[in-house]
Amino acid sequence: MGFLVLLAILAVVAIYFIMLYNGLVNLKHNVAKAWANIDVLLKQRHDELPKLVETCKQYMKFEQETLEKVMKARSQVAAASASHNMGALGAAEGTLRGLLGNLFAVAEAYPELKANENFQHLQGRITGLENAIADRREFYNDSVNLNNVRIEQFPDVVVARMFNFQPADLLEFDAAELTDVNVKQLFNS
Repeated sequence: MGFLVLLAILAVVAIYFIMLYNGLVNLKHNVAKAWANIDVLLKQRHDELPKLVETCKQYMKFEQETLEKVMKARSQVAAASASHNMGALGAAEGTLRGLLGNLFAVAEAYPELKANENFQHLQGRITGLENAIADRREFYNDSVNLNNVRIEQFPDVVVARMFNFQPADLLEFDAAELTDVNVKQLFNS
């Protein structure tokens, strides 16, 4: 009888550790999935921005510097995304979003551009992608936080160390991105 009780206790402990392990695996894959969702949106934006810039170029001959900065920032986001460098991605994202706001503000000076159906469609598409990226970043950081907390909590930490579960990096932004946008400055650029 004692052997059966010991066997039952071992079975319960084994099942418990299996459940802990499976929970940690689920969290790890949620982080990867959240990152993949961000990556998809970044690629969509990466594909849409040249179309927006080309449409703007047709109207904004004198605003070449703004357009070049947008394309350079787009490249920086793509490079940081490809390398999964969360710090560089946060900084590049902030720069690009600021430049997009500047681009849309400069476009206000071109009534025929604002009325252009292609521009309106692309502007709406980019704005929608920006909102979706912000939502996905929040979900990614939530997933990272859940993962990181679980791999540090007891008894999960035992399983996490046994199977080498690693913490993930949050997608953070620099202080400049957290400040209010100076709309007056955008219109004076």
